[in-house]
Amino acid sequence: MRKANILWTRRNKGVTTKTVSGKEERRITGSLLPRSEMRAEQKEKPGFDARPKMTDKITRRDALKWGTSAAVSATVSPLFAPVTDHASLAKGASSTVTGSESTVMPPTAQDEICFVPAKDLARMIRERKISSREVMQAHLKQIAQINPKVNAIVTLVPEEQLMAQALAADEALAKGNLRGPLHGLPVGVKDLHLTKGIRTTHGSPLHADDIPNVDCLVVEREKDAGAIVIGKTNVPEWGLGSQTFNPVFGPTLNPYDLSKTCGGSTGGGAVALACGMVPLADGSDMGGSLRNPPNFCNVVGIRPSPGRVPNPPATLGWFTLSVDGPVARNAADCAFFLSVLAGFDRRSPISIDQGGSPFANPLGRDFKGVRVAMFKDLGLPWEPSVRDAVKAQRKVLESLGCIVEEAEPDFTDANECFLLWRHWSIELAFGDILEANADKLNDYVHWHVHEGRKLTGPQLARIEAKRTELYQRMREFMDRYEFFFLPVNQVLPFDVKTRYPAEIAGVKMETYMAWMKSAYYISAVGSPAMSVPCAFSKSNLPIGIQIVGRHNDDWGVLQMGYAFEQATNIVKRRPPIV
Repeated sequence: MRKANILWTRRNKGVTTKTVSGKEERRITGSLLPRSEMRAEQKEKPGFDARPKMTDKITRRDALKWGTSAAVSATVSPLFAPVTDHASLAKGASSTVTGSESTVMPPTAQDEICFVPAKDLARMIRERKISSREVMQAHLKQIAQINPKVNAIVTLVPEEQLMAQALAADEALAKGNLRGPLHGLPVGVKDLHLTKGIRTTHGSPLHADDIPNVDCLVVEREKDAGAIVIGKTNVPEWGLGSQTFNPVFGPTLNPYDLSKTCGGSTGGGAVALACGMVPLADGSDMGGSLRNPPNFCNVVGIRPSPGRVPNPPATLGWFTLSVDGPVARNAADCAFFLSVLAGFDRRSPISIDQGGSPFANPLGRDFKGVRVAMFKDLGLPWEPSVRDAVKAQRKVLESLGCIVEEAEPDFTDANECFLLWRHWSIELAFGDILEANADKLNDYVHWHVHEGRKLTGPQLARIEAKRTELYQRMREFMDRYEFFFLPVNQVLPFDVKTRYPAEIAGVKMETYMAWMKSAYYISAVGSPAMSVPCAFSKSNLPIGIQIVGRHNDDWGVLQMGYAFEQATNIVKRRPPIV
């Protein structure tokens, strides 16, 4: 349920983008708020031809010559029409992927490359034990084989460009030129993040053909660290709702059960990681989008403290509900990626004045005697399998030496504080363009704008005072307990044809995101929080545990996540489709 940190509306300076026709336009290309869900009607789109095969060893001429005319024709649930590219992109732009039988390289032992931890893979590239070209070929092969089943990567950078970048990375290393810690490593970028020269749609028909002429800061930092952007990962429309489907590309499916949702809004990134299609993926989080997809897909994600990962430009520089951050297959990779994404930037007034490099240090720590709290029930309805699986982790925490007590903060007013500021931010983003684009903006946008227009200055002032009181209660609670453990959300992965759960344990959900309160209550107080795999249900669906830390203690959260992961090893279980 992410909201971009950038808000471009017609009342602000726009970003110049190119459409597939090559025409330059000034259009809304982001928002500081979450994005959205999909309409029921979906247009059928043309399929693709298969790609030519690639050999293991190529020359520079080969790398520049081979193209990617291929892609996909994903098979999804009957609710959605087949999803593939809706238009042919201009030369130099990116090509869309949602399924294909393209063979980039013959099946070999290199398949295992795709599940080597990202930190180890980056080290192997640096030490020239493996080439960036081999790594790129392996991941392109994995995408060709697996993406048609799940529809996680929706825009793939042309193959010849990727192989040329990988070749350049290898040649630079041969000359002793190391670009950075991610040198030659592919990364997946969320389709809410602006990527120069690579289509960025936000899952919206309003931007289905947009090709930005700038990178957001998150992508800049990835590239500056030597990473190669392999493509864009799917999101809900405008990032609204923790269910990844939209009218441009359709749904992304859960790799552990293709009939279930993968969560959202960083759904495409979490699925791409779980399936070995990328070693790292970036994301964003307002109400749980860096936590719920990992929770549903057996990977790891952290919602950093506000200001930890600045991502200018932003219309609301002081806004703390929306953050950007990393998703990975394990805690060490998550910390490694955060070391690249984190760091002070003067353009963000809440940017934390600390570099990211400490996050690359070893995560080991002794937790003997550390006092932690296990949730009671937060006064919320729970699917029993989720509640019971998380409570059962008490034994794991005690095995680490922790002193575990059943306790929880007083979250009075957390729901109102979160929702009203969310209404306010979405009205700011879409209020001026709603009437002119009413049929192109989904019902979630309409609802938030309608509610946002009801807000008054005195009402927001009182809500902010309540939020301050909420923060102080949370601070006092965390003075007693270094960590707080609870479920990421209140349900298991649900049917991909369902927009959101209508009820839990007989309790009706009053909004499309009410089943996510255990995630967005934490957003409201601004604490760092991490989702780490902890169990599988009887129906073999992943369940994550949410680890909440003290104010700005992202490092401590990562250390606890690592220790928990080492004690359980649940994170090593792969989806059956791979």
